[in-house]
Amino acid sequence: MTDVVEGADIVGALLRDFADLTAIVPPERIKIGALPEQAPLPQVLISTTSTVERKPLTRGETVRTVERVSVRVRADNLRDQRRLRRLVVRCCAHRTGDIGGGLSVSITTDGAGPEGIGLGGAFERTQDLRVSHDVAV
Repeated sequence: MTDVVEGADIVGALLRDFADLTAIVPPERIKIGALPEQAPLPQVLISTTSTVERKPLTRGETVRTVERVSVRVRADNLRDQRRLRRLVVRCCAHRTGDIGGGLSVSITTDGAGPEGIGLGGAFERTQDLRVSHDVAV
């Protein structure tokens, strides 16, 4: 069985390939899950919040899957945190096609969370994305 590409994988691939973002955040600090507590800022952390599969009466070779993917940006100050979130939106919003390792991908924004202060005094905010894609079954 081959590895299944999930929405977080697709978003991560797009963000790590986006030069405007990687000029500020090195690709090794754009991660699914978490980085060690002592990892320097800025950081971009990606996680899957929910996954829903379409339930057709007959199952074909692929199933349409919709995932809510959260992208948390962490920075030293509010200005950089806001800039990072806008770059995430610019990179991912309204992207379509076979991208980031996914098939028939469609990405839309799905709201942003509140600004806050996280571990180590980092300025944080989460941008949610809705990632629809076909998954081989």
